[in-house]
Amino acid sequence: MNRLRPKNVLPLTEALAMAEKLQYATGSFSPRYTAMIAPVLNAGQKSSSPLIVQISQKELERYGITPFEFADEFYAQVEKLAITVPVVLHLDHTKELQVIKDAIAAGFTSVMIDASEKPFAENVRITKEVVEYAHDKGVSVEAELGMIGTTDFIETDSDEELYTDPVEADEFVKQTGVDALAVSCGTAHGVYMVREPKIDFERLIAIRELTPVHLVLHGGSGVPSEMVQTAFQLPNGGVSKVNIATDLEISFLKAIDREERLTNVECNQLPDELLRVGQDAVEETVTDKIIQYLLSHNKASQFNQ
Repeated sequence: MNRLRPKNVLPLTEALAMAEKLQYATGSFSPRYTAMIAPVLNAGQKSSSPLIVQISQKELERYGITPFEFADEFYAQVEKLAITVPVVLHLDHTKELQVIKDAIAAGFTSVMIDASEKPFAENVRITKEVVEYAHDKGVSVEAELGMIGTTDFIETDSDEELYTDPVEADEFVKQTGVDALAVSCGTAHGVYMVREPKIDFERLIAIRELTPVHLVLHGGSGVPSEMVQTAFQLPNGGVSKVNIATDLEISFLKAIDREERLTNVECNQLPDELLRVGQDAVEETVTDKIIQYLLSHNKASQFNQ
């Protein structure tokens, strides 16, 4: 599919370069249901914030969505809602090259290959293959080095955490040519119930000193705002992309008085009034994250200067 892309739909590199320059973080929000894409975009537009709309391979499978369905809804809402703020369509944690190829064909402007559970050399080989394929099509690539723990097993299969080694990070970036690197520095995917969130700032500083690549903080849901803000305001640039997924689904389900997650089809079959209640809750959550957490509000205008 050769989709005509609006000028404000950017590859990841362009969005993160501005975030680093102005010391804010770009929120990478996972709607998980196609009906939640619109409120995420609305929140960005109303707060004049650049943002990233993302979904992972495991989320596509769990919620019953194809990359093409997700991209079609994203581009339809960008047009319908007259979205003008800079926005990236990103494929999060993905293990299979075919899913990445499908996403690129569907119009995703950024993809993440996650081979972090593989030995270093194998991670390099797999990531390099994706980088070569994606860059040829003008698409940015994020990868992961070190394993980021989990509390809900949606993004990853293990709660094991291996901290990213700064020297390895430098070598990994040089060998792969990757655009952004998700680093393991203390956060976890999902909701923090037992362990306390923490960020190893010294490790982030050490990684930044060795490599200029854009750094990504996964597991942003539940991490205190002052902790995240310190991470993106480090000297010489820190984290420039923060992933937020679980908080959106929690706010949606709570608003519609549900405890169990839905499939995408079930979500789309909700009565219109109930769906709007859920959408309003998601928009409010994203807006709050943009203003109170990421400090990315009113930054969209900087892209036009």
